[in-house]
Amino acid sequence: MPYVLKRYDAIKGEKVEDFLVNVVHLSETLALSLLVKGKIVDDKKRRLQQGQTLKSGQVEVLVFEAITKGLTPLFQCEHFAIFDKPSGLVVHPTTRSTEYTLLDEIRYQFGDDASLVHRLDAETSGLILVSKNGYAQYLFKELFAKKEFVKKYKALVEGEVSKYIHIDKGISPSEGLIKLKMQTSSEGKASSTLIRPLTYNEEKNQTLVEAIPYTGRQHQIRVHLDAIAHRIVGDPIYGLDEDFVDDFLNHNIAPKKRSEVTGASRLMLHAYYVEFTFLKNKYIFCSKQDFI
Repeated sequence: MPYVLKRYDAIKGEKVEDFLVNVVHLSETLALSLLVKGKIVDDKKRRLQQGQTLKSGQVEVLVFEAITKGLTPLFQCEHFAIFDKPSGLVVHPTTRSTEYTLLDEIRYQFGDDASLVHRLDAETSGLILVSKNGYAQYLFKELFAKKEFVKKYKALVEGEVSKYIHIDKGISPSEGLIKLKMQTSSEGKASSTLIRPLTYNEEKNQTLVEAIPYTGRQHQIRVHLDAIAHRIVGDPIYGLDEDFVDDFLNHNIAPKKRSEVTGASRLMLHAYYVEFTFLKNKYIFCSKQDFI
């Protein structure tokens, strides 16, 4: 379990942020971040604020204790690393009880200042960028804001795609029963994806496509492909009966049944290519794994 609650005897008269650095041995960046997130409280569960002077009693700190399962980066340098994430691995803990995520490996290998630059859905495999320090994180956020970061995916979809398709459909949260889902909507946030056919399997009536998202909305490629009747093979959420989706999200679906309903044991979406310029150097990375 990565989140651990630790208790320390308070040093009366010391500022809480100094206490976290000097006694708890957190980095200044992490200490301030935990204070902002409300993860530092006194023994009466009252939230402590930056600049607050400690009184007698205890300080409770909810810290992330990283573990490793040996996943190593595809590439790393002084400021960043690239991981080739397998399908099924969550990138960030969603609850305190989440046992293992990609963030575990990041913090275990690079320390508390390392962060995810962007995210992938748990079932999406492929390349994901990690900053090793606050300086790199700031620069990468600027790249994303200026749309100077290129990501390309491969997806196996239902039906034949015979030509390039540029999908411009707004995306907003679903109005259905499954709150995790997104939907295309004229009222949603502007979203744009280019779809390029690669190969077509006539026997299975499936097309391998390249998908290039020009925006970064939640589930964007999955939503856009489903919206044009080319649902991604193996998708357990989009284009399916909501009772099945609810059972899947509550872990009530056997692997065999999932494959029968969705067409595969995993989501057939893979982030295979990233390209960006960092500190005047151009970088291009291609995944060494594939789902086909």
